[in-house]
Amino acid sequence: QVQLVESGGGLVQPGESLKLSCAASGSIFKIYAMGWYRQAPGKQRELVAAITSGATTNYADDVKGRFTISRDNAKNTWYLQMNSLKPEDTAVYYCNGEVRSTAWPTSRIYWGQGTQVTVSS
Repeated sequence: QVQLVESGGGLVQPGESLKLSCAASGSIFKIYAMGWYRQAPGKQRELVAAITSGATTNYADDVKGRFTISRDNAKNTWYLQMNSLKPEDTAVYYCNGEVRSTAWPTSRIYWGQGTQVTVSS
């Protein structure tokens, strides 16, 4: 079994920064792509940023230049550094990862439980 746990959410003022972490644990053989999604009230969940096993990154247009996704393979952890936060960034942020566990020959997508990010003055 594989679990993803996010941390680092909170309440900040516009222009401030937050860093989210997603730690994977359990019977992990390998983690391939990693990503961050968010879901604001009344909206669909959307991709914020993703990083492949080869460290290629992809960002939503409205976070380019402000957010940075990174990964620490040794710790099975990935991060989302969020700078210059705006009220419209307010949402529940979810991490996901394409993980192959030691118990199964193919990979599957796992999700974290979500962490609230609120940007408000």
